[in-house]
Amino acid sequence: MTLSDVLTIFRQDPAFMRCVTAWERIPARPARLTPWPAGLDLRLVAAAQERGIEQPYTHQAQAIGAALAGEHVVMATSTASGKTLAYNLPVLHALLNDPAACALYLFPTKALAHDQLANLQSFVSSLKPPIAVRPYDGDTPSSHRPAIRREARLLITNPDMLHTGILPHHTRWARLFASLRYVVLDELHTYRGIFGGHVANVLRRLRRVCRFYGSDPRFLCTSATIANPRELAEHLVEAPVTLVNDDGAPQGEKHFVLYNPPLVSPPFIPPNGGERGGGIRRSAALAAKDIAARFLQADVQTIVFARARLTTEVLLGYLRDSVAASGGDPQAVQGYRGGYLPNERRTIERGLREGEVRGVVATNALELGVDIGQLSGCVIAGYPGTIASTWQQAGRAGRRAGVSAAVLVASALPLDQYLVTHPRYFFGQPVEQALLDPDNLAVLANHLACAAFELPFERGESFGSSGDVGTMLDVMGEEGVLHCSNGRHTWIGEGYPAGGFSLRTSTPDNVVIQDVSDSSPTGRIAPRVIGQVDRPSAPVLLYEGAVYLHGGETYVVESLDWEEGLACVRAAELDYYTRASSTTNVRIVEEYPPPQS
Repeated sequence: MTLSDVLTIFRQDPAFMRCVTAWERIPARPARLTPWPAGLDLRLVAAAQERGIEQPYTHQAQAIGAALAGEHVVMATSTASGKTLAYNLPVLHALLNDPAACALYLFPTKALAHDQLANLQSFVSSLKPPIAVRPYDGDTPSSHRPAIRREARLLITNPDMLHTGILPHHTRWARLFASLRYVVLDELHTYRGIFGGHVANVLRRLRRVCRFYGSDPRFLCTSATIANPRELAEHLVEAPVTLVNDDGAPQGEKHFVLYNPPLVSPPFIPPNGGERGGGIRRSAALAAKDIAARFLQADVQTIVFARARLTTEVLLGYLRDSVAASGGDPQAVQGYRGGYLPNERRTIERGLREGEVRGVVATNALELGVDIGQLSGCVIAGYPGTIASTWQQAGRAGRRAGVSAAVLVASALPLDQYLVTHPRYFFGQPVEQALLDPDNLAVLANHLACAAFELPFERGESFGSSGDVGTMLDVMGEEGVLHCSNGRHTWIGEGYPAGGFSLRTSTPDNVVIQDVSDSSPTGRIAPRVIGQVDRPSAPVLLYEGAVYLHGGETYVVESLDWEEGLACVRAAELDYYTRASSTTNVRIVEEYPPPQS
């Protein structure tokens, strides 16, 4: 049975169609091809053609041409439209034609970086002379790092490692910074809000260090569909950026369905004629499970997105039970979320690419462009929060050919209900803008300290587009962390400031989860590490007595050692799970006098 057959069955099912508030068919789109840009190294053209790419898509050619002309570029085209090739080729062109040239690739997650590393190493393996492509992140063994600093010409890392592990030690990377020609920013749309403000300041520090070593790299950026890709790129790069958004890639036919689960209790009608109640709807998770199970029974490779880690694990259990009941292999359905170990996630990614994993239940950890192969079905259990994220998740199913389907299953939350009952708003509304504020004082002050640690500030020196920061530097001097003499501000504080804050969370460390089921008191059988969570999540997921779900398995938390960052869990056969109940209390700790008029 094909996906088209499943969609036909859905259309003929009155119970299903009663819950459908909109069914949009997006027609297939043919590819638009064009000759390779003039001046591109013929070795790269030959390498692309060896991989079956005879000609580039129009947007790829436009981006390559702009990069070769020395422009900053942002590409905002659809999922699987070949954006990676469009930035790889100009970078490799520079590295092939200048034996000293270097490049820096920044990915928002380590998983995405490792995925792109494998693809890039495969592409450059046939090039002569060879180009040293190296990863550098928190998983890189210390013994490998000196060789990477000496040899790497194309360094793959993430903003966090650039912030804490590279810029503060730039003298060890002098060769790279002196010859840096390109910086690639992938998944640009993730750099918004506080995280985006931090990354913008990390890039200010990067450009400042590059100027010190005499380089001026070009920035090549990619983004999912957002309302303001050029504006976002220019906020981050602080320079004019060329926008490439005329998508020339082919697209298969796509069906997008808005589904509102049925009422399980009738609306409340008060006897006195007061305001009518809305009734109770079936759980979005259960409805999503039923739809995904229909896809999987037809052997349609499917991804299910859930909004929370617990929902992901609960849905995984439901789906495995459903697959087993229909005679399928429950292990062909896997979970994927933050907290899984890196090797566990990569095994699942490989299983999806190779077709061994037929279904995956994930948080938005799989929303980014990790290569997971040719999925055809997508079920979104609850509105992700933005129209842009919804389309990004839906884009994980359906690549360049064939039919695909995405079903958004609404929860009972008011925003979900508004969207499914106003489908024209969802399909007609432009996607949201990505906003950031790099000059937020708290964020800016932290990065000014980092920048001063890296290089002294001269009198009148600006920091990106924030202008003269002399006043802030003077305040830091009064606090005793800068020494101000002859117009120069030099760091004299203890430690290094980049280690004092995280770009993403209030705490930089995690809580490790150990399974002690098979360990022995003598220590001969050591506990097994099964995952980790960030510290802010630990109190609601790993409190003593909590049921912790991981990869479809059930554990009971025996202890949480906050100081050591260690939670011990034991496997258990249970027919229930737990959910923390949180309460927020607000109290006045200090009052400030009102401003004088």
